[in-house]
Amino acid sequence: MTTTASTNTASASPAGPLAGLKVIELGQLIAGPFAARTLADFGAEVIKIEPPGAGDPLRTWRLLKDGTSVWWQVQSRNKRSLALDLREAEAQAIVRQLAAEADVLIENFRPGAMEGWGLGPDELLAANPALVMLRISGYGQTGPYRDRPGFGVVAEAMGGLRHLTGEPGRVPVRVGVSIGDTLASLHGVIGVLMAMQHRHATVSAEFPRGRGQVVDVALYEAVFNCMESLLPEYGAFGAVREAAGSALPGIAPTNAYRCADGGYAIVAGNGDSIFRRLMECIGRPDLAADPALAGNTGRVAQVEMLDAAIGDWAAQRTVSQVLAALDAAHVPAGRIYTIADIAADPHYAARGMLQQVRMSDGSDLAVPGFVPKLSLTPASHRRNAPALGADTDAVLKEIGLSTQQIAALHERGIVG
Repeated sequence: MTTTASTNTASASPAGPLAGLKVIELGQLIAGPFAARTLADFGAEVIKIEPPGAGDPLRTWRLLKDGTSVWWQVQSRNKRSLALDLREAEAQAIVRQLAAEADVLIENFRPGAMEGWGLGPDELLAANPALVMLRISGYGQTGPYRDRPGFGVVAEAMGGLRHLTGEPGRVPVRVGVSIGDTLASLHGVIGVLMAMQHRHATVSAEFPRGRGQVVDVALYEAVFNCMESLLPEYGAFGAVREAAGSALPGIAPTNAYRCADGGYAIVAGNGDSIFRRLMECIGRPDLAADPALAGNTGRVAQVEMLDAAIGDWAAQRTVSQVLAALDAAHVPAGRIYTIADIAADPHYAARGMLQQVRMSDGSDLAVPGFVPKLSLTPASHRRNAPALGADTDAVLKEIGLSTQQIAALHERGIVG
């Protein structure tokens, strides 16, 4: 596998554009922690708060190395771990003290949980009017469904995505990753950055650090926001888009075509000039010259015929031969990558997307690089994902607790 140079926690790295931004991460698993990780990658100081004993359940999800998920090494890189039992009043007081000095607080509990702990926006923003509070939940902080438990997979269904995935007439399938959570996380990051811009613009004598606010992200809305023309097509025509397998309804030709070696090539020939080049490439100049196929509307009307023509051509060639021919013709096409293909791909390596980090036991672990690429202030790997409570004592000392006070909290199990 081609990778970039090894990175470890002692390596000097660029500060990143968010250096100096203090973030408190509450919550667990995917949506909230992914948003915090994105901020951390670009320089923010993130203190992750998790329960003593077990910690974030993601620590033990999927494949484990030495008892810890390798996913954890990506999701929690560049963070510090503070183990607190949020059910205890002393722990809640510590969170309030941290939030009073923070720029951003991220949580993804069910609506009402934070308020029950005395950590709702009324309390936190009163103590720190500059705080930006990102709240990610299944259905949002308002509305008739707010109190329902919401996971990404349910949000994908409610947001309209699940209905469109899979083959027509068959059971709808999931995307294969937690796309609902990830979309909500990215919307949350966007919201935080917009709120920070507003904060900078509202600095005044009354608000010397500017005005913070609440960013309310619902998982299902993040999915729905990416559903393109679904609603206007229904509103205007009563059209309900259905699952279409690997095709893209209303845009032609674009599909996956089986090749002679059993693999598939993804071909996107739906631009007018691209379509003509594609038809010339597959030996169908008659279709390239057909005025009825010059625009997308005409091609959609004859999509089955076009798919058959491309499919017949592809079936006589291997995936590599198909892609070489289409690349020469400047037609967008690609193979369907497994992670083994990704790990061996020179373009991934050249773009810094395949990195190695040095683990505490001296072994190297392959992890994804950083997105997006910033020319002056790039993201960086500054520290490995923390062990549970690795930074508890240090963080508590930073906010003024004595060694004796910290020891007492440990003894009572309030911190870990």
